Amino acid sequence: MASDSTFDVVSKVDKQEVANALNQAQKEIAQRYDFKGVGAEIDFSGENILLKANSDERVKAVLDVFESKLIKRGISLKSLDAGEPYPSGKEYRLEASIKEGIAQDVAKKITKLIRDEGPKSVKAQIQGDELRVSSKSRDDLQATMALLKTFEDADLQFVNLR
Repeated sequence: MASDSTFDVVSKVDKQEVANALNQAQKEIAQRYDFKGVGAEIDFSGENILLKANSDERVKAVLDVFESKLIKRGISLKSLDAGEPYPSGKEYRLEASIKEGIAQDVAKKITKLIRDEGPKSVKAQIQGDELRVSSKSRDDLQATMALLKTFEDADLQFVNLR
Protein backbone atom coordinates (compact mmCIF):
# COMPACT_ATOMS: atom_id res chain seq x y z
CA MET A 1 0.00 0.00 0.00
CA ALA A 2 1.32 3.45 -0.91
CA SER A 3 1.79 5.82 2.00
CA ASP A 4 -0.04 9.12 2.14
CA SER A 5 1.60 12.21 0.71
CA THR A 6 1.25 15.35 2.81
CA PHE A 7 1.99 19.04 2.90
CA ASP A 8 1.57 21.70 5.56
CA VAL A 9 -0.30 24.96 5.07
CA VAL A 10 1.28 27.80 7.07
CA SER A 11 1.05 31.56 7.26
CA LYS A 12 4.48 32.97 8.05
CA VAL A 13 6.01 36.39 7.49
CA ASP A 14 9.72 37.20 7.26
CA LYS A 15 10.16 39.52 10.27
CA GLN A 16 13.38 40.96 8.84
CA GLU A 17 11.57 42.02 5.66
CA VAL A 18 8.85 43.68 7.76
CA ALA A 19 11.54 45.57 9.70
CA ASN A 20 13.19 46.60 6.40
CA ALA A 21 9.84 47.82 5.01
CA LEU A 22 9.23 49.78 8.23
CA ASN A 23 12.68 51.41 8.04
CA GLN A 24 12.15 52.35 4.39
CA ALA A 25 8.73 53.82 5.21
CA GLN A 26 10.26 55.85 8.08
CA LYS A 27 12.91 57.27 5.74
CA GLU A 28 10.39 58.16 3.03
CA ILE A 29 8.05 59.83 5.55
CA ALA A 30 10.96 61.85 6.96
CA GLN A 31 11.98 63.05 3.47
CA ARG A 32 8.67 63.69 1.73
CA TYR A 33 7.56 67.30 1.50
CA ASP A 34 3.85 66.50 1.98
CA PHE A 35 4.66 64.95 5.38
CA LYS A 36 6.63 67.96 6.72
CA GLY A 37 5.08 69.51 9.83
CA VAL A 38 2.16 67.08 10.12
CA GLY A 39 3.67 64.90 12.86
CA ALA A 40 3.76 61.88 10.56
CA GLU A 41 5.48 58.91 12.22
CA ILE A 42 5.58 55.15 12.01
CA ASP A 43 7.06 53.01 14.81
CA PHE A 44 7.22 49.45 16.07
CA SER A 45 5.86 49.06 19.58
CA GLY A 46 6.40 45.42 20.45
CA GLU A 47 4.38 43.33 18.01
CA ASN A 48 2.27 46.30 16.95
CA ILE A 49 3.02 49.05 14.48
CA LEU A 50 1.85 52.53 15.48
CA LEU A 51 1.24 55.19 12.84
CA LYS A 52 0.69 58.84 13.84
CA ALA A 53 -0.17 62.10 12.06
CA ASN A 54 -2.17 65.28 12.67
CA SER A 55 -5.22 64.22 10.61
CA ASP A 56 -7.23 61.19 9.58
CA GLU A 57 -6.12 61.54 5.91
CA ARG A 58 -2.43 61.95 6.79
CA VAL A 59 -2.34 58.84 8.97
CA LYS A 60 -3.95 56.89 6.10
CA ALA A 61 -1.25 58.28 3.77
CA VAL A 62 1.42 56.99 6.19
CA LEU A 63 -0.29 53.57 6.03
CA ASP A 64 -0.22 53.71 2.20
CA VAL A 65 3.53 54.35 2.26
CA PHE A 66 4.07 51.40 4.63
CA GLU A 67 1.84 49.10 2.50
CA SER A 68 3.78 50.00 -0.65
CA LYS A 69 7.07 49.12 1.11
CA LEU A 70 5.64 45.78 2.27
CA ILE A 71 4.57 44.93 -1.29
CA LYS A 72 8.02 45.81 -2.66
CA ARG A 73 9.54 43.45 -0.09
CA GLY A 74 7.26 40.59 -1.13
CA ILE A 75 4.99 40.62 1.92
CA SER A 76 1.31 40.08 1.24
CA LEU A 77 -1.06 42.74 2.55
CA LYS A 78 -3.22 39.84 3.78
CA SER A 79 -0.64 39.58 6.58
CA LEU A 80 -1.22 43.20 7.64
CA ASP A 81 -4.04 43.79 10.10
CA ALA A 82 -4.62 47.55 10.17
CA GLY A 83 -7.25 49.20 12.35
CA GLU A 84 -9.09 52.47 11.79
CA PRO A 85 -7.59 55.88 12.60
CA TYR A 86 -8.67 57.28 15.97
CA PRO A 87 -8.00 60.66 17.60
CA SER A 88 -5.58 60.77 20.53
CA GLY A 89 -5.08 64.25 21.89
CA LYS A 90 -4.01 66.50 19.01
CA GLU A 91 -3.00 63.63 16.72
CA TYR A 92 -4.58 60.72 14.95
CA ARG A 93 -3.26 57.22 15.50
CA LEU A 94 -3.68 53.97 13.65
CA GLU A 95 -2.56 50.63 15.01
CA ALA A 96 -1.55 47.76 12.78
CA SER A 97 -0.03 44.34 13.33
CA ILE A 98 1.47 41.57 11.26
CA LYS A 99 -0.55 38.36 11.40
CA GLU A 100 1.36 35.10 11.70
CA GLY A 101 -0.04 31.61 11.90
CA ILE A 102 -3.50 30.54 10.85
CA ALA A 103 -6.22 31.56 13.31
CA GLN A 104 -8.68 28.81 14.36
CA ASP A 105 -11.66 30.38 12.54
CA VAL A 106 -9.61 30.75 9.33
CA ALA A 107 -8.30 27.17 9.67
CA LYS A 108 -11.90 25.93 9.94
CA LYS A 109 -12.83 27.87 6.77
CA ILE A 110 -9.87 26.28 4.94
CA THR A 111 -10.78 22.73 6.03
CA LYS A 112 -14.40 23.35 4.98
CA LEU A 113 -13.23 24.67 1.59
CA ILE A 114 -11.08 21.54 1.09
CA ARG A 115 -13.97 19.28 2.16
CA ASP A 116 -16.54 21.03 -0.06
CA GLU A 117 -14.51 21.85 -3.18
CA GLY A 118 -11.32 19.81 -3.03
CA PRO A 119 -10.70 16.28 -4.33
CA LYS A 120 -12.54 13.65 -2.27
CA SER A 121 -9.35 11.77 -1.26
CA VAL A 122 -7.87 14.83 0.50
CA LYS A 123 -8.04 15.18 4.28
CA ALA A 124 -7.08 18.29 6.28
CA GLN A 125 -6.20 18.43 10.00
CA ILE A 126 -5.73 21.55 12.09
CA GLN A 127 -2.44 21.38 14.04
CA GLY A 128 -2.09 24.47 16.19
CA ASP A 129 -1.60 27.46 13.89
CA GLU A 130 -1.05 25.38 10.74
CA LEU A 131 -2.82 22.68 8.74
CA ARG A 132 -1.64 19.27 7.58
CA VAL A 133 -3.20 18.17 4.30
CA SER A 134 -2.86 14.53 3.23
CA SER A 135 -3.92 12.27 0.38
CA LYS A 136 -2.73 9.11 -1.37
CA SER A 137 -2.60 11.05 -4.65
CA ARG A 138 0.04 13.77 -5.18
CA ASP A 139 -2.08 15.08 -8.06
CA ASP A 140 -4.97 15.63 -5.65
CA LEU A 141 -2.61 17.49 -3.29
CA GLN A 142 -1.49 19.74 -6.14
CA ALA A 143 -5.13 20.40 -7.07
CA THR A 144 -5.76 21.31 -3.41
CA MET A 145 -2.80 23.73 -3.46
CA ALA A 146 -4.26 25.40 -6.56
CA LEU A 147 -7.62 25.67 -4.78
CA LEU A 148 -6.02 27.23 -1.68
CA LYS A 149 -4.14 29.81 -3.76
CA THR A 150 -7.57 31.38 -4.41
CA PHE A 151 -8.24 31.68 -0.64
CA GLU A 152 -8.69 35.37 0.27
CA ASP A 153 -8.67 35.47 4.09
CA ALA A 154 -4.98 34.75 4.75
CA ASP A 155 -1.56 34.69 3.11
CA LEU A 156 -0.83 30.96 2.83
CA GLN A 157 2.38 29.11 2.08
CA PHE A 158 2.82 25.38 1.41
CA VAL A 159 5.74 23.57 3.03
CA ASN A 160 7.03 20.04 3.65
CA LEU A 161 5.50 18.38 0.58
CA ARG A 162 6.28 14.68 0.97
